[in-house]
Amino acid sequence: MIICAGNEENFDFALSTGVGLIETAMNITRLCLFDKPEFLLFVGTAGSYGDAKIFDIIESKTAANIELAFLNNNAYTPLDNVVSTNETDVRDIVVNSSNYISTNKELTKNFLKFGVGIENMEFFSVLKIAQEFDIPAGGVFCVTNYTDENAHKEYLKNVEKAKVLLSEHVKKRIDELTKRPKV
Repeated sequence: MIICAGNEENFDFALSTGVGLIETAMNITRLCLFDKPEFLLFVGTAGSYGDAKIFDIIESKTAANIELAFLNNNAYTPLDNVVSTNETDVRDIVVNSSNYISTNKELTKNFLKFGVGIENMEFFSVLKIAQEFDIPAGGVFCVTNYTDENAHKEYLKNVEKAKVLLSEHVKKRIDELTKRPKV
């Protein structure tokens, strides 16, 4: 099953599950309880902490929930704040999730030291619920902005093109998968 956040990020091939960590968690849990999917693929946009470029397409199976206060030792968590459905030796770009969009370029570049490359508001919830229901899951993201003072303006400027690029990428990957010989 292919899912997306909704609002500005709707796709004709994806079911909208809500914006942010809470709406996503509630709606995916409801979905899994009543009609458990065999696989979850989340499609959405992301902000870059500096390495990924605008309109890069990134696939990942690893997410984190690290708040900005952690980066300057102003917070800690007793919770497991990284989740992965990656079962290969290939290292994923970690996608950070928060209900807030980061706008401090100097602070957010510190995420790169931890292997965290981009942020998307929903992905941690997607993987956490998938893990709870033992569902394979992953995500495909198109970078729309950097995490700086212009984040929202750049997102709005780039979201429509990002949706086109994501649609093309996902449809191409589906075609590749359906043409593979069955073993």
